Amino acid sequence: MQTMKCFHELRKFKYGCSKLLYVRQLMISSSDSNAARVPRCQIACYSCCSMAFNRTLDVPPKLIHPWQSFSTMASTILVQARDPAKLSEELQNALDEHRLSDAWNLHEQHMNMEGFPRKSVVNKLLATFAESLELQWLDRAYGLVEKAINEHKQNLLEGDTLIYLALCLARYGLPVNAGTILRKLVETEQFPPVTAWAAVLVYMSQTSAGAYLAAELVLEIGFMYQDGRVDPRKKINKHLISMKPNTTSVNIALVGCLLFGTNRKAEQILEMIPRIGVKTDATLLIMMGHLYERNGRRDELKKLKRYIDEALDLSDSQFREFYNCLLSCHLKFGDLESASRMVLEMLQKAKKAQNSLGKSTFMFDVMKIDKIESQESLTHEKSNDAESSTLISTQILTYEDFCGDRKFLRLEAETKEVLKTLIMKFQTRFELVTTEYGILQPTETIFVKLVKAFLESNKLKELVEFLAKVEKEDSPVSPDSSPLVQVINTCISLKWLDRAHDLLDEARLCGVKTGSSVYSSLLKAYCKENRSTEVKSLLKDARKAGVQLDASSYEAMIESHVAGKDTQGALYLFKEMKEAKLDKLGQQEFDNLVSGCVGSGEAKLMAKLLQEIKDGQTIDCGVHDWNNVIHFFCRKRLMQDAEKALKKMRSLGHAPNAQTFHSLVTGYAAVGGKYTEVTELWGEMKVLCFYHGMKFDQELLDSVLYTFVRGGFFIRANEVVQMMEKGKMFVDKYKYRTLFLKYHKTFCKGKAPKVQTESQLNRREAALTFKKWVGLF
Repeated sequence: MQTMKCFHELRKFKYGCSKLLYVRQLMISSSDSNAARVPRCQIACYSCCSMAFNRTLDVPPKLIHPWQSFSTMASTILVQARDPAKLSEELQNALDEHRLSDAWNLHEQHMNMEGFPRKSVVNKLLATFAESLELQWLDRAYGLVEKAINEHKQNLLEGDTLIYLALCLARYGLPVNAGTILRKLVETEQFPPVTAWAAVLVYMSQTSAGAYLAAELVLEIGFMYQDGRVDPRKKINKHLISMKPNTTSVNIALVGCLLFGTNRKAEQILEMIPRIGVKTDATLLIMMGHLYERNGRRDELKKLKRYIDEALDLSDSQFREFYNCLLSCHLKFGDLESASRMVLEMLQKAKKAQNSLGKSTFMFDVMKIDKIESQESLTHEKSNDAESSTLISTQILTYEDFCGDRKFLRLEAETKEVLKTLIMKFQTRFELVTTEYGILQPTETIFVKLVKAFLESNKLKELVEFLAKVEKEDSPVSPDSSPLVQVINTCISLKWLDRAHDLLDEARLCGVKTGSSVYSSLLKAYCKENRSTEVKSLLKDARKAGVQLDASSYEAMIESHVAGKDTQGALYLFKEMKEAKLDKLGQQEFDNLVSGCVGSGEAKLMAKLLQEIKDGQTIDCGVHDWNNVIHFFCRKRLMQDAEKALKKMRSLGHAPNAQTFHSLVTGYAAVGGKYTEVTELWGEMKVLCFYHGMKFDQELLDSVLYTFVRGGFFIRANEVVQMMEKGKMFVDKYKYRTLFLKYHKTFCKGKAPKVQTESQLNRREAALTFKKWVGLF
């Protein structure tokens, strides 16, 4: 009877307790996130119903199951803690007192019970965590931003807070997260001013991945402004115009590319500059010079020379940088005539400046340049000391100061200071050009490289003429220590005896005087190798030139005749030596000269030339010429002509390199639909990599990957990804996730078709693998 009464009472509570079991399950669940989904009314209903249920059954308190008492107590606690105002107040107090652990725990409670706090609390939490500059709190702040965006609560996030968080992430060395926040700002049309996002870029550019991502961001943002797409006269575009890349942001991206070798990505930025109307300054001109030199754009470098010569705000070091780039580019293309002409012009100007009139003319400039150089050297020393700690070298900008400076003037000044530090990192050497009294002068390094290039190209006559002019313009030296004699002695040391003999002949024909030591050295080398015919020819040349050989030379020739059993010849040479009354003084002087060249004496040209020839690699000048031709055709989208140029390049024996393939891949991508051609190039690249050890850089593989993803060639795309990950290269997953959603959003959605060919099945599996890699699962 009592049981029937209980069931009768339960039926009365049927409607009121319809949600009891669901709430009960959530209350006993181990996941805190489920509790957040239970409305307040359901928890209160469950509490009341459970107590009524116990009373109805008339169950003694001791017989109530522990779960029931625990759930009732838990529901009471939840009801008491679910005061949003009180919880928000405690959260704000914890943030004010910088109790970050307590603040995070309170935030988690609020998320489990009420969801996100109000907008002001969320932004204060993000700003406080970012200001700490600690990895733990930066990660949690970034995770909170991701969660808000994924749940479509981005209206809770303020633009200034996100910019500050991106700045702190970049300062700490998390460039990918910082770049993602900047991209999200642009996507949600919260356009950050260029002074703000340029500051994020300057800290991102201190790592390889960050520098590559910074260049990508400049290109992505700059694309919005190309060819006048944004009308500055419309008031609605005010915030959009404030985000437009300026000279500082472009310089930051270019410096990062120069530091980490992403030169072709930088060239894309240079091509974008006139299309968005960025003004050039002295720093940008020098950056252009470096990039043109690295990419082998000699024609553009020659055009740039006119602007460099006319610029009034260039410092002494910047002039050195540019002419160093120009000389290096001439050597890269094997244009020895232009390079030697530049060197001679420098020597002539330096000689002119040495007279009294020249000194008085340049006195004012010397004082000014010396002051600049002293400041530069002092700054350079400081930058070397703080090279590894640039992130903490500048004072941390608090969030309050960040928001107070509405025009970001302090942030702009900080950006320019860090940019100067980055510029100094790749200005570590001016190996080909130096300055003295404000005048450009060639260094010994350029002489060594020029001599080596002349010798490799077998232009001995031009080499002798060049060295004779150098000796004429430079300070006079003795015939035995002239540059030409040191070059000949270098050839003798390398056992290039025929080349040394040819140089002597060219010098004699040009009227250049050489000392007896070089004849003596070559003569003894011939004797050592028992080349009697060459000995007789050289001895005859020496007599024509009026050169008197020393005693050691006669002794070497006598020993050679004795070894060849030519007694009469040996006696004749001995008689000639006695009549000339020779001693060994000349040979001792020559030995001292050679030892000085090899050691640390004054005549260092011979030692440097020997080292350069032994260690240096031969430059294939034709590769740069053909790369320029192919690049020109690809820019004009004349791909058939580019293919013909590639065939001609191979037929002449020049092997294509990464720059060649990059031009072709980007050219095919610009034409559109040429995925089969890119696939064929990729096959050739893999063969070159496997059999010939050819190395492909990040820029080339990234361009190939972009083309494959755009065309839906996911099997090939996964191959490129594997190669990049094997080489530990940075891959911009955000870019490829966006690209996939743009062109292949509906691909691989739903169930797989029942009837599929093997190729369709493989393509689907490859697409699913790629989607998983970019994080779309």
